[in-house]
Amino acid sequence: MKISLCMIVKNEEKTLARCLESAGGLADEIIVVDTGSDDGTPAIAAQCGAVHSFAWTDDFAAARNYAFSLASGDYLFWLDADDVLPPSEREKFPALRALLEEAPDAVLCPYEVGGAVFYRERFLRRAANFSWRGRVHECIEVRGNVVRFDLRISHRGEALHTARNLQIYRKWAEEEPLAGRDLFYFGRELSDGGEYKEAEAVLTRFLQGGGWYVNKIEACKTLSLCLLKTRGAAASLAPLYRSLEYGAPRASVLCEIAARLSSLARPREAVFWYRAAMLCEDHAAEGDFELPACRDLIPLLGLVVCHWALGEREEAFSCHKKTEAIAPRHPSVLYNKNFFAAQHISDSASS
Repeated sequence: MKISLCMIVKNEEKTLARCLESAGGLADEIIVVDTGSDDGTPAIAAQCGAVHSFAWTDDFAAARNYAFSLASGDYLFWLDADDVLPPSEREKFPALRALLEEAPDAVLCPYEVGGAVFYRERFLRRAANFSWRGRVHECIEVRGNVVRFDLRISHRGEALHTARNLQIYRKWAEEEPLAGRDLFYFGRELSDGGEYKEAEAVLTRFLQGGGWYVNKIEACKTLSLCLLKTRGAAASLAPLYRSLEYGAPRASVLCEIAARLSSLARPREAVFWYRAAMLCEDHAAEGDFELPACRDLIPLLGLVVCHWALGEREEAFSCHKKTEAIAPRHPSVLYNKNFFAAQHISDSASS
């Protein structure tokens, strides 16, 4: 059973060697497709003896499909140049290979991006003839025997590509109507680029049509942010409440509701939503973009503020102590520690 690592790259001389080193020896074949680098990227890729060129067409899916077409392995494994496979994860590869011997069509693995963890298609059976779709924020719609395996890939990219992505989306939208997932990601990129009014219109259109329920929930969060920027906290609440129509409550959504209510001087209501967030399940396996901290640290920090605003000093301090146990060096935790010390509130004083 042979594994092919397939990558597309452009001007990644600062990260490509790190990525390849982290995955070194795990794949039986490495395919690196360069889409027009003018730095040392091709030379680094050539050290693997597998660099290929592809004329860039503003279409990430086309480039990835080309890389897949060059591979000869039984399973196609993809990474981005700014991804890293931590040493602890490499130890799981024998178990992964054993799993692949059972011939699943696709294996989903956790992907860590900016603290959030969600599952992505990572190993695809070549005989299943999967194809990437989407000119940007491309994906594979997996089918058949799809399994999950706990091999965590860490994305360590620093640069945002909002301007580039928006250029692709705008050109794409001129050629054909966007719908579903593509419309959702277009709205997100508009929001990231500060185009809040246009993002509001695009996300509203997405929510009126078809789409994956996880993207619907995320669209509500992004739409709420846009309304917060343009109309204020009160107007931004409606999309967050609407998200509850699409699935089980997400901790990130409930924390946003609580934060808006707190900013509107409604701390008692905010307490309810922060505490509810701490009861939410982890939906990362469903593809959600959620921070684990939304189920403990973030709501507890919010509860410190809300209980203090309500005059509930002991409860505020109790929540603060819980945050110290979770993240003692977090800037907000340190700020609160100094705040309570200035108020002469300590473990001994509160006992």
